[in-house]
Parts: sequence; structure tokens; C-alpha cells
Amino acid sequence: MSTIFSKIVKREIPAYIVAEDDKHIAFLDAFPLVKGHTLVVPKKEYDYIFDIESKDYINLWKFAKNVERKMNISIECKRIAIVVIGLEVPHTHIHLIPINSVTDINFQKEKLKLTHDEFVKIASQIKSAI
Repeated sequence: MSTIFSKIVKREIPAYIVAEDDKHIAFLDAFPLVKGHTLVVPKKEYDYIFDIESKDYINLWKFAKNVERKMNISIECKRIAIVVIGLEVPHTHIHLIPINSVTDINFQKEKLKLTHDEFVKIASQIKSAI
């Protein structure tokens, strides 16, 4: 199986990548709930997050924590929310969503439509945060 996230990992389709290491990648959600909505994905395909071996599971969350720190520095918000749903794409992913209220994580609301320049600016801000 090759998911849309695997295609991003292989650079077969473009994405606004904010962080990457040998086993993980983080990129802006193409259909964000709010500006800065980021997906953290293991490069290896796992459909269900709890199928990941313990060591790799822990490393995924460490990577997500590092991305969250960069987001927290570069995006004005009260908190970075964590959501794992696992139904939309059969490839484990963690949503990191800048929030100011609980309604910011309502997946039923209309998604933002950002321009290429807006995505580039947000990705650059996150990438350059120390």
C-alpha cells in the first residue's frame, strides 16, 4: 500500500515540510483547521498508531514533541493540541494544532484555504524556530 503520506515522504507529491529526520516527517496539513496545523508522520507505513513497536512509538512522540516546541515558539496560540484520529488516511499521523479554544479542533468546521505564499511563510517560521 502506498498512502498519500508515503508519496510525500518519497517526494512524489509536494508538501510544506517543517521538520524531518531519518524516520519521521512533519508537514503542514493541506486542509488546515487553523494556520500552522501540522501532521507528524512516521516514514514507515503503519495504519494504526498502536501497531507501532514500542521503541518506534516513543521516538515518534519525541519527534512530535520537538516539532511542537518549534510551533509553540513561532505561532501565537495558547497551546498546541494533539489529535490522533487515524481514520482519514491509513498511515499513522499525529495532528499538532495551534489552539486558542477547544472549538479550534472541530474537524467538522470548514477548512482554511491558504495561498502557497501563506503556507511557505508558516512553514518557514516553524522550520527556523530554535
